[in-house]
Amino acid sequence: MSPDSPLTMLGGLSAADFLRDYWQQQPLLIRGAFPDIESPLSPDELAGLACEDNIEARLVEEHGPEGPWQVSHGPFDEATFARLPERDWTLLVQAVDHYVPEVAELLERFDFLPRWRLDDIMISYAPPGGSVGPHVDQYDVFLLQASGQRHWQLGGRVPEDAPIIAGVDLRILERFEVQPGQDWVLEPGDMLYLPPGWAHHGVSQSDDCLTFSVGFRAPSADEAITSFADYIGEQLPASHRYADAGMDVPEDPAQLDDAALSRMRALILETLDDPTQLAQWFGRVMTQPKYVDQLVPNETPTEETELVAALQAGETLERSLGSRFAWRALDDQRATLFVDGDGLDCPTGLARELAGTATLDAHLLEHAEAPRVLVHLLDAGSLDWTDPDEE
Repeated sequence: MSPDSPLTMLGGLSAADFLRDYWQQQPLLIRGAFPDIESPLSPDELAGLACEDNIEARLVEEHGPEGPWQVSHGPFDEATFARLPERDWTLLVQAVDHYVPEVAELLERFDFLPRWRLDDIMISYAPPGGSVGPHVDQYDVFLLQASGQRHWQLGGRVPEDAPIIAGVDLRILERFEVQPGQDWVLEPGDMLYLPPGWAHHGVSQSDDCLTFSVGFRAPSADEAITSFADYIGEQLPASHRYADAGMDVPEDPAQLDDAALSRMRALILETLDDPTQLAQWFGRVMTQPKYVDQLVPNETPTEETELVAALQAGETLERSLGSRFAWRALDDQRATLFVDGDGLDCPTGLARELAGTATLDAHLLEHAEAPRVLVHLLDAGSLDWTDPDEE
């Protein structure tokens, strides 16, 4: 795809235009972004997912039996949905792309953005009046209307410390003022992009309102600093310590003087300012799975000869739903393949193919190290054998 090619899903903008003028800067409403959209699952199927263990789901009732804006967490049961009123509630199911392949396929349409930035697709269902209140998200999101209608209103950027309603399990803004011209009803196939920090309020207008939220991950500064420091710390020898050889005699032995602080600062900065280690940490942290327990390692290790024979017989592998792949070149020939928080040294060509969207079949065996890498990923649960019935 050329960065200058116009994209229907961006309203005729090219990827380059969108990234230059809108990404993390201002909202964009795209009418008919997915003109032929058909939701891969029904509201009943979404409710079924919300009843399963280990799936993150929330139910928001604006007028709940226990108070306004009542939030309940799954798994739910049929009795929960049977007692709900005809309006003013919302079901939110996180990471549906981890469980429904047809939903995961939608992510391929967002390949104008780094794949490792994608977080998940949350799907919300609501009858008329369903909402989670005016709020702010600290991440980029594309809000795709899959069925029904939803009324969206935007309130512009708001500060992080904007007052929120106290006593509810939602960060609902106390004050929300609609900006001129930022008020729309989205029909099926319409999509709204919102950058981080932009106040918004969506209310269902129909009985079958399904909205897909394609969200992106962005570690906060405090998360990044803590995580990187932990990563570096695990690799440092105990002998790497504060030192003050050649120091002057202190004027006051109890004083922390500027020279001591400078030495400590230099130790910290020299330790952390390591581009190679930063790249290795970043690849690992940005490919960590959203739910670690979703990876199911093999109980019995796979033999390389067994894997090679299966591929040569026509079997194929597939990337596990929810697994994350990325790569970074080490030199002209080698790269680190980052998968689900791990890093594997391998040939660059193999890393690119595994982190891409190519079919994982016998052609991978053209890379001499493929059996080693594939066995590792298969046994870790990041790859799985393709079910013949699904091909």
